[in-house]
Amino acid sequence: MNPEQPIIVGLDIGTTKIAVIAGRKNEFGKLEILGFGKANSNGVKHGQVLNIDETIKAIKLALENCLSLNPNLNIGEVYVGIAGHHIKSLQTRGDIVRETEEEEISQAEVDLLISKQYKTYIPAGDQIIDVIPQEYTIDNMPNIVRPIGYSGVKLGANFHIITGDKNAIRNINRSVEKAGLYTKDLVLQPLASAAAVMGQEDLEAGVAIVDIGGGTTDLAVFADGVLRHTAVIPFAGENITNDIKTGLGVLKSQAEQMKTQFGSALANEAKANAYITIPGLRGMPAKEISVKNLANIIQARMSEILDFVTYHLKQIGMDNRQLNGGIVLTGGGSQLRHLIQLTEYVTGLPARIGLPNEHLAAGHIEELAKPTYSTCLGLILKGYDDFENNRKVFEKSFINIPVPQDLIKQGAVAGASEEVLIAEENVAAETVEKRQPLKNFWDKFKNGIIDIFKEEEDGHL
Repeated sequence: MNPEQPIIVGLDIGTTKIAVIAGRKNEFGKLEILGFGKANSNGVKHGQVLNIDETIKAIKLALENCLSLNPNLNIGEVYVGIAGHHIKSLQTRGDIVRETEEEEISQAEVDLLISKQYKTYIPAGDQIIDVIPQEYTIDNMPNIVRPIGYSGVKLGANFHIITGDKNAIRNINRSVEKAGLYTKDLVLQPLASAAAVMGQEDLEAGVAIVDIGGGTTDLAVFADGVLRHTAVIPFAGENITNDIKTGLGVLKSQAEQMKTQFGSALANEAKANAYITIPGLRGMPAKEISVKNLANIIQARMSEILDFVTYHLKQIGMDNRQLNGGIVLTGGGSQLRHLIQLTEYVTGLPARIGLPNEHLAAGHIEELAKPTYSTCLGLILKGYDDFENNRKVFEKSFINIPVPQDLIKQGAVAGASEEVLIAEENVAAETVEKRQPLKNFWDKFKNGIIDIFKEEEDGHL
């Protein structure tokens, strides 16, 4: 492991779980997992923090579980995923006129062009989360992916701007800060998931990432190496569980267990004569649940989610063969049986499950290779993209922290009995030397980012 690489931590605040993963890249560019913890999420609904106190408790417990497996870790800064019904996106155009047309375009000029987009008008109560450049233009030359090194009079670009509700963003920041952490950056969850499960060839071919979480289904569409569209669909795994609970008259815990153990996204694939026996409550007789009825309920809700995906693809004219890479399913909900077949039937596009294992170093916890942790691992990759492109100041870690054997052997998170507030030590940070940008996922569509979610009125938290 390269001790000069910083340790970067991803914090995934989900509807069903909160996960903390700490990682550092080795000499082969793969992530060595240094810490991993999770906790049940009780204060989040449909991707939004509604109960700050419960969310703080869950974040602390996830941190505690992470540190119980690796006490040498000092976790202070985290990259946090954001999703929810309030997320919106819009397309804009920006241009700047250069003073010296003969000189090569610099990174500072690109950063200036991007920073101007943060002044774009958006509805009151919303806030810009991210500005993502798409194609650049220089004078009359279109479709330039990286303009640095070119020369010309006018530099312009098309932008994909992601916005969110100020209060929802504030609640995330407060929860993280009151858990003793600092939010290094907020990242839209489908973009983080895409970083974890996609390669450069997927970007070029055209692909739609469908991240089926607990509270929301997140969509990100790429074509010709550029982010074309993002959306948050307000239905996901928890809706399926609630449908089963209501439709079959069982407890929510029983509905979740039936969904994961016996559920199928295609009713035709379920056995007509198979039944699940559910113990009765308080002396009531046991219930016999038809596996086919269970599959019918799951298929109905999953079809609705996929109809939303198809709708968004039609809105941007990409419901045809422009997406040669098809649909990549990830997130916890993607583990449903026969979901690939249903996706291909509803959308008419090829589908596959996206796993984050290609970015992980050998010997990692097997659980982390599941699509459930795509977002959290993608947040770490986002942090490394900032580091490698010198976008932010990082705390260098020269201590060679080994990967604990527990992380390799156990593959499970030890429980913790007490809540501990993890406080960040005051370590002097130094600016990382400029590095050559890597040709990775983020470099393709992101050239700069500005801290815009830290509001003045929250500065005392």
